[in-house]
Amino acid sequence: MSQPDFSPSAERNKHPILDTLRTLLPVQGLALEIASGTGQHVQWFAQQLPEWTWQPTEVHRGALYNIEVRVSEAELDNVLDAQTLDVCKEPWFAEATPYDLVLCINMLHIAPWAACGALMRGAARHLTSGGVLVTYGPYFETAVTPTASNLEFDQSLRAHDASFGIRQL
Repeated sequence: MSQPDFSPSAERNKHPILDTLRTLLPVQGLALEIASGTGQHVQWFAQQLPEWTWQPTEVHRGALYNIEVRVSEAELDNVLDAQTLDVCKEPWFAEATPYDLVLCINMLHIAPWAACGALMRGAARHLTSGGVLVTYGPYFETAVTPTASNLEFDQSLRAHDASFGIRQL
């Protein structure tokens, strides 16, 4: 069995994201993670928030392997089988499961702008009353001077695909 992909940025940002989640979330609930990628976040959050059940998803079938390996090796029983999900294709699931959290990390800047609207519509359909949508990633903010590294990153994203790019809050 080959090693799953590894993301240094996921490793760096898992602690501050967890700290924020702890301020927003009740002790237990059901979470839908959009674009689970390498599976590092779902593994970490499931270990640190064991009263939560996690539903990882990914549009790229190959990435499902990353999630499966990480969850299996960590022996996590609070992570459901990863599902293929393209946020732009509705409905997301055959059954409208209500989630307490929809978590989307580092997707909006590497997806077409239409994915943002689709994420909002899907979250509105799938969140429980009082549930929260949490996104994380690089954003440009009005009245905040962007860093040179974010400007360069934005240019590289748009050079790869004109529909990608750091989004303006």
